[in-house]
Amino acid sequence: MVHYKELGLVNSREIFKKAVKGGYAIPAFNFNNLEQMQAIIMACVETKSPVILQVSKGARKYANQTLLQYLAKGAVEFSKELGYPIPIVLHLDHGDTFETCKSCIETGFSSVMIDGSHLSFEDNIKETKRVVDFAHEFDVTVEGELGVLAGIEDEISHEHSNYTQPQEVEEFVKRTGVDSLAISIGTSHGAFKFKVKPGEVAPPLRFDILEEVERRIPGFPIVLHGASSVPQEIVDEINKYGGKMENTCGVSEEQLRRAASSAVCKINIDSDGRLAVTAAVRKVLYEKPGEFDPRNYLGPARDALKVLYKHKIEKVLGSLNRA
Repeated sequence: MVHYKELGLVNSREIFKKAVKGGYAIPAFNFNNLEQMQAIIMACVETKSPVILQVSKGARKYANQTLLQYLAKGAVEFSKELGYPIPIVLHLDHGDTFETCKSCIETGFSSVMIDGSHLSFEDNIKETKRVVDFAHEFDVTVEGELGVLAGIEDEISHEHSNYTQPQEVEEFVKRTGVDSLAISIGTSHGAFKFKVKPGEVAPPLRFDILEEVERRIPGFPIVLHGASSVPQEIVDEINKYGGKMENTCGVSEEQLRRAASSAVCKINIDSDGRLAVTAAVRKVLYEKPGEFDPRNYLGPARDALKVLYKHKIEKVLGSLNRA
């Protein structure tokens, strides 16, 4: 058993309280490797923002659970080296079983998500409460989910969205004891979030659902998944240098900023980071086809990621100077 405090991490409880009170959202950036982690920490230190380092089940398998412990500890020490220690949460994104959540808690995660949204309401409550009861023994915070997001990202795949039913949230929160709740109001996983034609815009988020959820559980931390904006200039860069991504569409940053000023205190951003990495790597290899040193294309990818993340913190999430 490795407790997260041994790694210098924090859970999400206090930073969520501050975010709800302050009208901003904590960045929850997914990472799979060293360069992504470096970019996240550099961006957050430079903007003095708290951060949630997110790891999906697939990313945990890819990076290795033992190495992840040391990457997390390294992230904490790296922020100190950069001159401004920031609160860092290591979070399991879309844990699908109690066993996965338990394993993460035992290997240094300070926060876990149990995604029972595909289950019946009663089974979701049962599975979520089981995780909460175990996690809280170790002061690990737990995120639950009501409603289903469409789209594909890692091992998460749903063809259709099911909006969160506001009338269910009070009972779910009370009976499970979760620390935060992910809801479905129209965001979607992946880079191809909505079926739109060229020039069309994505449908607006269901702020009426969000407002009703807030009314029913005032001050409770709300989470948005699938909140990448899929910047078209980055998609254009990918296509310019040999990629083929057509009709990509994300959630507008204006809508995300509006959400961040409400009880939404955690916004998940994964696809935008993947796109930035891909664009930077493609550019280097297109312009320098003889390049074979990974540092010479992963370095620019890391730099591009840092720029993207700083923009999200400063202009979208509002977590600048909140660490």
